[in-house]
Amino acid sequence: MKIVRLTISNFRGIKNAQFHFDGHTLLVGQNNVGKSTICEALDLVLGPDRVNRFPPVEEFDFYNAQYLGEPASEGEPPTIIPIRIEAILTGLSPEIENRCGGHTEYWNPVEKQLLAEGQVDQANPPKILTCLRLETIANYNIDEDEFEASTYFSHPLNLDNELSMVRKDIKRMFGFLYLRALRTGSRALSLERGSLLDLILRAKGVRTGLWEKAITRLRDLDIGEDAPELNDILQQVESRLGRYIPSNADGRATKLHVSQLTREHLRKTMSFFIAMSKGQEHVPFQHAGTGTLNTLVLALLSFLADLKPTSIIFAMEEPEIAVPPHTQRRIADYLLQKTTQAFVTSHSPYVIERFEPSQTLVLSRDDHATVSAKRVSDASGLKDQDYKRFARRGLTECMLGKGVILVEGVTEFHALPAVARKLEEQVAIGWQPLDIAGIAFYDADGESNMIKFGTFFRELGLKTYSFYDYLKREPAEKKKLTDAFDIDCEHQYAGFEDLLANEVPVPTLWAFLDDLRVKGENGNLAIPTACPDDDKVKKIAREALAGKKGAGWATRLLESCPIEQLPTSITTFLCQIYTLYPIPPETTPTASDANALSAGTSPQVTA
Repeated sequence: MKIVRLTISNFRGIKNAQFHFDGHTLLVGQNNVGKSTICEALDLVLGPDRVNRFPPVEEFDFYNAQYLGEPASEGEPPTIIPIRIEAILTGLSPEIENRCGGHTEYWNPVEKQLLAEGQVDQANPPKILTCLRLETIANYNIDEDEFEASTYFSHPLNLDNELSMVRKDIKRMFGFLYLRALRTGSRALSLERGSLLDLILRAKGVRTGLWEKAITRLRDLDIGEDAPELNDILQQVESRLGRYIPSNADGRATKLHVSQLTREHLRKTMSFFIAMSKGQEHVPFQHAGTGTLNTLVLALLSFLADLKPTSIIFAMEEPEIAVPPHTQRRIADYLLQKTTQAFVTSHSPYVIERFEPSQTLVLSRDDHATVSAKRVSDASGLKDQDYKRFARRGLTECMLGKGVILVEGVTEFHALPAVARKLEEQVAIGWQPLDIAGIAFYDADGESNMIKFGTFFRELGLKTYSFYDYLKREPAEKKKLTDAFDIDCEHQYAGFEDLLANEVPVPTLWAFLDDLRVKGENGNLAIPTACPDDDKVKKIAREALAGKKGAGWATRLLESCPIEQLPTSITTFLCQIYTLYPIPPETTPTASDANALSAGTSPQVTA
């Protein structure tokens, strides 16, 4: 069974959204775009225990905390603004079809829509699939002063012209599990209702006398007998209590127990213990490392999935937390291979690379809180093999942000961030750090790749900015570059080394070269002991930088520059980007500083 469509209205940070899924799905995007909200929405509509909590939702589960609107007319009560979450399921098991047959509809996977009334004659498998449409509605009950939520079959209305409710036992058949980031372990390894251990017991059909036997043993445990000093105090308390509340009980009227001797209290207090090394006593699982805890959760997941191999749908947040890369890959592979459908959120390249581009959705949000998704495979310019090849080289980091600065080589990839850091350190200028603004640098590995990467990122909804060397181009080729980037910067020099040699002051170039000579790092490069003329210094600097591209010498040179000596071509380019992502007004740079940097002149920097 699989979820093929999810519709969300008025839930948390999402005002409106509709997503189409085709099997396993990786949800990526910048923070607060709605990844966790999608998982929570799936839990509300499919999770067997979610709507049975009290309360099932609260004020801030409603978009902008708006659950009441203006009255339809004066004197009437406020308008109820509900949360609505609808999911369409296909691939129904025979058991589910038998139990829910009166509510089934038909789904066209090609057109990604339900067959309407009058189209039943088109319901020919395998092109048309039987489906179930479920809807969770949550709202505020004014009369009861409570928040309520229930899940219904969206089709059809019953005799009372109402929707039929989906019972908890039906939801359990869907096999949906939601594992929240950083919040999984405490419940997954407990025996609380809905925990992984509890789900395993239910899936195995285990009905033991665990609770009755445990309660009997705890009832017979005499704590006072094992602590004479405590027992004496308890007898005195009981004696004084008897002056006001006479007791006719046989024997002692008071007693200490380690539990309230109820099933629910035992579920909450019972703890999973573990020993991790030889000679170590068993300790509560919370005392194990976070990575060990998450791996234990994976072990339980595998156990549960093996019990129900045809009906497990996982929603899992950030499986990479506190686990090494090889475990991250194993978790991702397990979900992809052993589950019917998996929904995963992640910021890790080791997880992201395991999903195909067709399985990866990049989320974005507009100014009206409508969240949409772009499938990576739908973005032109980059083939699947290129995507996988570059996934660990910063490609995935860029996909999670707001914008990308593309450069054509490794020298610029390290050099431009060095200039950016120096600008950001100057309080008087006050630029917002690019990484905080969600802007990442990306090495396109050659100018020939600039267009395809620029097109790829732009079609995913990111802002794109380019910085590359001058080259005589045909107008049509230049237009492809300008079309691929929001800011297209082709500096005036034929190479980055020429830029540095011409725009860094000669005294700074010479100090850099002389330092290389003194430290014996110049190798075969001849650097005189006395400073030659300006043209000679520039020539030697150009040779040094060109011959040591991989040594980081360009970055080292720029880091030695005072801010007023930074190359104008670079600072002017970066300035255009900084102005697009301003910081709060109280720390905004002065107009004179911004104008000075834009013009390529030295800003006023206070000591």
